[in-house]
Amino acid sequence: MTLDDLWFLATEAEQRAEQAYHGLTDDHTQFLEFSRTYDVSRRRFRTLAQRVSESGAPYGAHTAVYRPSGELLLVWHEGVDMWVLPGGGVRDGESFRETAERELDEEAGIGAKYEGLGIATRTAIRCGDYSTWGVLPVFEAKAETTSLTVDDPDGEITDAQWFAELPENTRDREQLCAWRDERF
Repeated sequence: MTLDDLWFLATEAEQRAEQAYHGLTDDHTQFLEFSRTYDVSRRRFRTLAQRVSESGAPYGAHTAVYRPSGELLLVWHEGVDMWVLPGGGVRDGESFRETAERELDEEAGIGAKYEGLGIATRTAIRCGDYSTWGVLPVFEAKAETTSLTVDDPDGEITDAQWFAELPENTRDREQLCAWRDERF
């Protein structure tokens, strides 16, 4: 891929991100919106821009699953060495919600009643003079079962736990605390 091809890919990704973002925000109300920016290597930029051009999301779709007591489900992601929300990449033909549901089943093995979109994060990705963005949708769901079983086919998720207080090493901790404060 030449540098001009990278510019084209970034532009194509932005167009797909706009479609995905507006599809989500037109279908849902009362969700929190955030923005974040990542500066990445050229190789990582290419990977993320490709994902965005295919689905609109660089990091897939996720679920904030809670118990009525307010405890939040987090899973341990070996690759990033942090607690994260269950979620992952969008497969061909899947909606964001279908992705979130599949990933929740794989990473925690529980049933949940989905209630809508909880967080929509506009994720900017930069590499030198190149930039694009994608959406990171986080759906909210009330746990219907609470016994956790990890069966991640990728082997990235090795543990799942309920937390009343989010650990310091939680990815996007501030956003999740803001969502929980708003929700409860």
